[in-house]
Amino acid sequence: MRFTAWLVLIATLLIWSGNWIVARAVRAEVSPAVATVGRLLVVLLILAPFAFAGLRSKWAGLSRRDWKILAALGLAGGGPHLALQWLGLHYTTAASGILYLSTTPIFILLLSRPLLGERMRPARWAGVAVSFCGVFLIATQGDPAALSFNRGDLMALASMVMWASYTVLLRVRGGRLRLHAAGTLAVLYSAIGSLLLAYAGWSYVVARLGAARAGVTLHLMPALGVLLSMLFLGEYPRWYHFAGIALILAGVAASSLKGSSASSSR
Repeated sequence: MRFTAWLVLIATLLIWSGNWIVARAVRAEVSPAVATVGRLLVVLLILAPFAFAGLRSKWAGLSRRDWKILAALGLAGGGPHLALQWLGLHYTTAASGILYLSTTPIFILLLSRPLLGERMRPARWAGVAVSFCGVFLIATQGDPAALSFNRGDLMALASMVMWASYTVLLRVRGGRLRLHAAGTLAVLYSAIGSLLLAYAGWSYVVARLGAARAGVTLHLMPALGVLLSMLFLGEYPRWYHFAGIALILAGVAASSLKGSSASSSR
């Protein structure tokens, strides 16, 4: 069961990494608003025939607390999060946007303690710190003085804060408005792959590995993103990319180790 969860996790991270590449590639073909609404509608149309009957039977039994959780999940993991991701990629590169994903585990760790009561081992914090050093190395291109943020970077960071909130809650200007072929395919990929399949995979993984452990593995996405950017966008890595990826992988490994004396409320 644990092995299956890790396989699902790898597939999920790969799909999400590809979504950043696709969004960057078609930024002039489809606006963030059309992409966000379009992929949500596609997912709704796919799921409605299967989920409507079950939802209708449970509708009256939902408590006020249930509605609050559903609203928070929709806000954190739905429209605003997705719109910020696509809009940010109009102003920053795909590689930079994906790199900021590695800040998500930090927000997850900060939120998991007060909201879920999950106890965090020192090794996990150390792993996050090591992998974040790798992200910092890549973001500064090997020169700490080169660190800078544009509005696209800030939008990507805001999107990651919202995604961290969504992960914790699981546990309890514009382009053209008319869709062309490339934009249509991008929306379909984002809807079916990034939303439908990847969200289902993420829910499966969080339920079996815990929010904190699953969140730490998001550090793998910058490594995957750099490789995909090289293959599909022509953004070739340099020495600091490889050094940063090595630190990211080392941090993920350290954060994923299960201590014999540690416990986590899952």
